[in-house]
Amino acid sequence: MTDVLTLTEGAVLRIRLNRPKAIHALNTGMCVGMLDALNAAEGDPAIEAVMIDHAEGRGFCAGGDIRMIAESGAADGSAARDFFHIEYQLNHRLFTYPKPIVAFMDGITMGGGVGISQPARFRVATENTKFAMPETGIGLFPDVGGGWYLSRLPGRIGQYVALTGYRLDGAECLALGLATHFVPAAALDAVKAAIGATPQALAAILDDASTVAASAAILAHRADIDRLFASDRLENVLAALAADPGEWAAAQRATLSAKSPQAMKVSLRLLAEASAMTDFADEMRQEYAVATRVAQRHDFIEGVRALIVDKDNAPRWNPATPEGVSDATIDAIFAPLPAHEAWTPA
Repeated sequence: MTDVLTLTEGAVLRIRLNRPKAIHALNTGMCVGMLDALNAAEGDPAIEAVMIDHAEGRGFCAGGDIRMIAESGAADGSAARDFFHIEYQLNHRLFTYPKPIVAFMDGITMGGGVGISQPARFRVATENTKFAMPETGIGLFPDVGGGWYLSRLPGRIGQYVALTGYRLDGAECLALGLATHFVPAAALDAVKAAIGATPQALAAILDDASTVAASAAILAHRADIDRLFASDRLENVLAALAADPGEWAAAQRATLSAKSPQAMKVSLRLLAEASAMTDFADEMRQEYAVATRVAQRHDFIEGVRALIVDKDNAPRWNPATPEGVSDATIDAIFAPLPAHEAWTPA
């Protein structure tokens, strides 16, 4: 079975993720296939638009091939580097693509799924959408452009989502601008058929199909998020949560206690630097340098062991405390790669 289906329907390039048993988690071959299809379609005047969705199963895309990356990271890291390089090329290609793209974020949309949906001009959420960047729980960080997208959310919501791995529903995605439209899942087939028939009317078709989403629950905590997650220093965030007597703050503190201290510090640094960037290619170059190093560090390999391989959900982080993760360690993770090793656009 082909892990990704790329087909032309009328004047539309359809990209359909087709790895249902893995909730369509991306592997190197899938990224290559999507990139090749996009490159061919760009030069084809008959193709007017691109649709990205999943062929079957309960989610759009659960992320990347984490187990492979961890196995590679525990060895020489070359396969992990190859994957990140092509995946980030795909992310950047989608971001800069000249033809309109619509991504259907129906169901689980996490990690790598965020990376191939957020660059799209049109991003459709449904009542099934579960959008998250849960990487700190496995010792990683919100990559695939996560630094760029999360740092541009209102207030400190991006920092909150990056640290906690909070799952946003479709209504929350719409309210925060992560989705451009909210369409009931039952209407998706008809919407896709309409786009396939008249892609030049893509925007109008989505506007007509959109319904009013429920209220965005996360906004009820906006003031608390902005206050408690105000600092780019992890120790300050944890101190603010500890000093707050409320149940919500206690719940966030408990959530963060299970995350990798190193990964949380990397995430805060990533968002702080991404917020000042003006070129998405610079973001991908930075994330690639960080990812290739983090993939070979203890916390990522241990996080994947604990949550994905052995599933004991008891990772032993090292260092085990935020204070143990030195500024020098974070600086080394973020250092630019030598020119011959650095990420380059496709």
